[in-house]
Amino acid sequence: MMLTHKGTQTIRTERLILRRFRMEDAQAMFDNWASDDQVTKYLTWPTHTALDQTEWVLREWTGSYDRDDFYLWVIEFEGQAIGSISVVHMNHNAEKAHIGYCIGRKWWRKGMMSETLKAVMDYLFDEVGVNRCEACFDPRNPNSGRVMAKCGMRYEGTLRQAGRNNQGICDECFYSLLKSER
Repeated sequence: MMLTHKGTQTIRTERLILRRFRMEDAQAMFDNWASDDQVTKYLTWPTHTALDQTEWVLREWTGSYDRDDFYLWVIEFEGQAIGSISVVHMNHNAEKAHIGYCIGRKWWRKGMMSETLKAVMDYLFDEVGVNRCEACFDPRNPNSGRVMAKCGMRYEGTLRQAGRNNQGICDECFYSLLKSER
């Protein structure tokens, strides 16, 4: 089966709207998560120290929405941008999507990230036709793994010193969900 790319389409969940980023999201993105070193601690991109960094990133992202194989959503709650989720790598031959996400500290431990991840995986399985969704996290950030497990993803193993994040070289704990396991 071939993937049917549809790009970043709006997804609505019980509490959230997942939509394309707009330049107007720059201030909320900077304030709510990109400038918070607790949020970015285990991410692969540096903490933003100035709004113009966030604006530059958003220009790059919004310029990519014309590609139908580009999947990047802002997480909107009560009218404000609170986080993001994206397909950071797509393997077309294996029909596999690798997902990455982050959310502002104010919204941690409220079930919003798992609500988001589940909705994005459903979209990728049902609309795009992927067979496998996967994600990984630094074992020093176990809450990210709890999000994956809550969404039905299964632990597959830990790759030792296989990645790099803002803490340096790190282990990566992999979780996945197959379309047939839902």
